[in-house]
Amino acid sequence: MKPMEISKPVLKRLPNYLSYLKSLPEDAPANISATALAAALNMGEVQVRKDLALVSDGGRPKVGYMRESLIADLEQFLGYDNTTEAVLIGAGKLGQALLGYSGFAEYGLEIVAAFDANEALDGRTESGKPIYSISRLPEFCRERKILMGIITVPAAAAQEVCDLLIANGIKAVWTFAPAHLDVPEGILVQYENMATSLAVLSVHLAAQIHG
Repeated sequence: MKPMEISKPVLKRLPNYLSYLKSLPEDAPANISATALAAALNMGEVQVRKDLALVSDGGRPKVGYMRESLIADLEQFLGYDNTTEAVLIGAGKLGQALLGYSGFAEYGLEIVAAFDANEALDGRTESGKPIYSISRLPEFCRERKILMGIITVPAAAAQEVCDLLIANGIKAVWTFAPAHLDVPEGILVQYENMATSLAVLSVHLAAQIHG
């Protein structure tokens, strides 16, 4: 089964399973059950069992999963074992921070270059990753066959940047801009909505303080 055939809620849970499994010490038991995984993550056992069944057939009654095999199945399903190259548009503070973050490699993502309308930013960052003029984007995407774009521009410019990415072969967009994007069918957009996350945290804090 391909990732696109699985619902977004499931796709969002799978990295949590992987992260927990990889956090276990080397001397942890070789096998882990869906029950134990559910308890560790404070989730429903039935849900965990269904999720894991979508990505691995290694589960055995009363035995569970071989931990290393389950990690490999999750990484393969999520594409972490195949590096995806991406371009980033908007080399401001957030953009440069993402450009210099080495942790994406663990998840099979490499941001190979950033692009910005500000010609003064042209050059290389401290991390060694290049920043180019936005005018070079079409040629770069064509030569490297880039399929993923990351948007870190202000909301007002997000749609224009998105259109530019799609016009140059991008099939998946990860956007940090607080704006809804209109895209053709077949283009996937993942919104990183900081306002939503902050609202959830704020409501939780209010409940804890006044509850």
